[in-house]
Amino acid sequence: MENVKREKKSLFYRFLDWVEQTGNKLPHPFTLFVFLTLGVIVLSFIVAKAGVQVKHPVKDEYVVAKNLLSKEGIQYMLLNLTKNFAGFKPLGLVLTMMIGIGLAEQTGLMSAFMKKFILGAPEKLLVMAIFLIGICGNLASDAAAIIIPPLAGAIFYGAKKNPLVGVAAGYAAACAGFTANLLLAGTDVLLAGITEEAAHIIDPSISVSPAVNYYFMVASTIFLTLLGAWITTKYVEKQAGPYTPKGEISLDDVDFEVTKEEIQGLKSAGIVSLIYWAIVIIALIPQDSLLRNPEGGLIPSPFLKGLVPFILFWFVAIGIAYGRKVGVIKSESDIPKLMTEAMRGMAGYIVLVFVIAQFVSYFNWTNLGLIVAVTLGNILKTLNFTGFPMIILVTVFTMFINLFIGSGSAKWALLAPVFVPMFMMLDYSPAFAQVAYRVGDSTTNAISPLFPYFPILLGFLKRYDENAGMGTAISYTLPYAIGFGVLWIVMMAVCFFFGLPLGPGANVFM
Repeated sequence: MENVKREKKSLFYRFLDWVEQTGNKLPHPFTLFVFLTLGVIVLSFIVAKAGVQVKHPVKDEYVVAKNLLSKEGIQYMLLNLTKNFAGFKPLGLVLTMMIGIGLAEQTGLMSAFMKKFILGAPEKLLVMAIFLIGICGNLASDAAAIIIPPLAGAIFYGAKKNPLVGVAAGYAAACAGFTANLLLAGTDVLLAGITEEAAHIIDPSISVSPAVNYYFMVASTIFLTLLGAWITTKYVEKQAGPYTPKGEISLDDVDFEVTKEEIQGLKSAGIVSLIYWAIVIIALIPQDSLLRNPEGGLIPSPFLKGLVPFILFWFVAIGIAYGRKVGVIKSESDIPKLMTEAMRGMAGYIVLVFVIAQFVSYFNWTNLGLIVAVTLGNILKTLNFTGFPMIILVTVFTMFINLFIGSGSAKWALLAPVFVPMFMMLDYSPAFAQVAYRVGDSTTNAISPLFPYFPILLGFLKRYDENAGMGTAISYTLPYAIGFGVLWIVMMAVCFFFGLPLGPGANVFM
């Protein structure tokens, strides 16, 4: 029996080695999309010459493949290069959000809040606090993956628990639960923009709000927090066993302190938050409010469609309140300086978006996205494979792709032009297609050797055990990846079979 277990384990780790080796051979996402764009150009020539066409699922007409190497196609590429980039909706949405979130992050508000919440949690709720803040930490982009694991490991060490478990739990919360949140985050804005672009292949009038998955993600945050804490105590702590330090452990670089200034800053940010959202709620109360629709409702409404500005101004307000209290913002000139510093980190994203925007635009213009989606949809209908098993297949496929490509925006830009129209053809909403993708995109982050923060995880583990390697990291984080994946699939099933809404005005079916 023991030999069988060893064999299974060795096969699993050989698979992980293959993932790492194969993924390392993949080019940078920018280069990958350059190749994909060139592939679209060549494929459009072949498919157009073959006279491929499909019937439009909504309009009573046939759609033919268009050739990018024709006179019309070459003119399109030359005349729309800048327009494709500047008009790529997710770019403007994400940069707008990052002005506010980046300011709050640069002032230190995000890290102070995370430390205060975790360090102030009762001992019995400590693990749940780690998961709740780790999951919601994507508000601060990737900061949670750097802040939470070492803090959780140090707290476990101080509590005479195995610190390797704390590090793994903090990393799993921040990475496997990355897409969930109690608040709307940059992830919601980024993915909604790409989803809307893809949905326009079928219906140009469709609008996808950043809040289309909000209900699902709030519920996910709560259930993942509970599940993560349960997995930690019932499985990972037992698997890891007791911890015996090998030599002296230095925790000098782990910041446990929340200063008086930071506490005062957090209070100021909290007061400003209450005032800000109270004003917004008061503005929403009148039936003839300009934030409501003409019938006086909120779904849909200018408020939901304009959530990004509301979130932007909120983060700016609390960032300024916190920054002034702790002394980071001494004059009004410091505000744009901090915003500029925050935007420096977006340079790589902007460069990547330039080529992604061309790929998406070319894919749509050639009608290849629609042709592939209609063809796959028809095949699934013929095979009668259009129910929930198909949803699971899409999610598992995304989980697998996520092992190799870490960038969530790059993956969705690649998959959305096919998945979203295909879902719509099968009478599933773009919001549901986005949920299926988000589940797959988030779950396997914790076990992917190619995830950008995996080497940092290894460094955190080696602080407590110099022999800890990839096997240690994977064995401790795998239970979270499996548990989160199973829970999310169950949640999708509940929404699917009981018709529960995914967000304001967003349902599973069209």
